[in-house]
Amino acid sequence: MSIRHWPEAERPREKLLARGPQALSDAELLAIFLRTGVAGRSAVDLARELLARFGGLRALLTADAKAFCAGHGLGQAKYALLQACLEMARRHLGEQLQRADPLTSPDTTRRYLHARLRDLPYEVFSCLFLDARHRVIVCEELFRGTLDGASVHPREVVKRALQLNAAALILAHNHPSGVAEPSQADQQLTRRLTDALRLVDIRVLDHLVVGDGETVSFAERGLL
Repeated sequence: MSIRHWPEAERPREKLLARGPQALSDAELLAIFLRTGVAGRSAVDLARELLARFGGLRALLTADAKAFCAGHGLGQAKYALLQACLEMARRHLGEQLQRADPLTSPDTTRRYLHARLRDLPYEVFSCLFLDARHRVIVCEELFRGTLDGASVHPREVVKRALQLNAAALILAHNHPSGVAEPSQADQQLTRRLTDALRLVDIRVLDHLVVGDGETVSFAERGLL
């Protein structure tokens, strides 16, 4: 049966408008994104099949173009739409972060970095550059590595901080393994960066390690 023949309260779009997006299942949210089903299957039916095939919503949203477009009812147009939606969500979090003080809004900082770094299949080292009032100047990816780590050069971090006239920074990198526990190498790198930046009067306020389900703060662990 087509969704338009369902009771109004059960249609995903109407349900979202009446009760909010949090009231919808993953399949219902995906059905709104898909807009239409295929012959003999509603958008919700198709959404359920896709979630089963990919192993869940997160796996579908982070699939590469080839894997995504191979899904029944999907294609390049849907992939482009999805990437636009995901990027808008990241930019929305980034704008929230621009208006916040990372020290007084640590959850905003974590959400932004989690959204930006969590699902990358390779290791990325980023910096949040802050002004003297701890407002965000910019967040930049400085180094990119592989599953085994990124080669981070303190001189380049100092150089970029000086170019931006930053007074402080928050370091961040992801662990593609999903385990956010800082390694000994992470701790040694943090000490090297902290010492190098201290020479030019720039403070390192925190180093966040982004894993699958959590983000570990060096400052909270007393590692800074």
